Amino acid sequence: MKYTTTNEFNQFEFEEAHISDIQIVEGCFYMLLDNVKILPDNSCNRDIRKMRANELFLKVTNGSMVSLIEEGYKLYDANGKFTREIEDREVSAEEYKVITDAFIDGMVYEIEKSVTEKNGQVQYRFVIDAANERTYTMIVLGDGDLEEWDRFLNLDSTL
Repeated sequence: MKYTTTNEFNQFEFEEAHISDIQIVEGCFYMLLDNVKILPDNSCNRDIRKMRANELFLKVTNGSMVSLIEEGYKLYDANGKFTREIEDREVSAEEYKVITDAFIDGMVYEIEKSVTEKNGQVQYRFVIDAANERTYTMIVLGDGDLEEWDRFLNLDSTL
């Protein structure tokens, strides 16, 4: 049985989710995520407790990436002395594919959803720790979200 929710983004916790796949083409954005927490108020969650899902398909309807920032960092020598700072960098559209391929096997720090002022579109802000050991902030605009997964899993008692 496949569980599906529409525009219930706030009924999930995406922090520390593992990215198994990501696809971004004009008008289509989706991620395949593992270790997503499903909150008790989710319409598909019949338990009254937080659950977990692997292979959760997160789709932004009519989604398109509008911004990708490679976050800067500070460098220190072996004695802990500051040597230099690397500034944030706006990634060019030509680099999107190469950079987003590095998201696979990365982790989600956070995903926020908000409604934009222009055209009432929904904005999704993803903060991702990529497999290339860099952190990125990605902005995706779309009409809404869709989540699909196959089964509920118990949370590990050590979490």
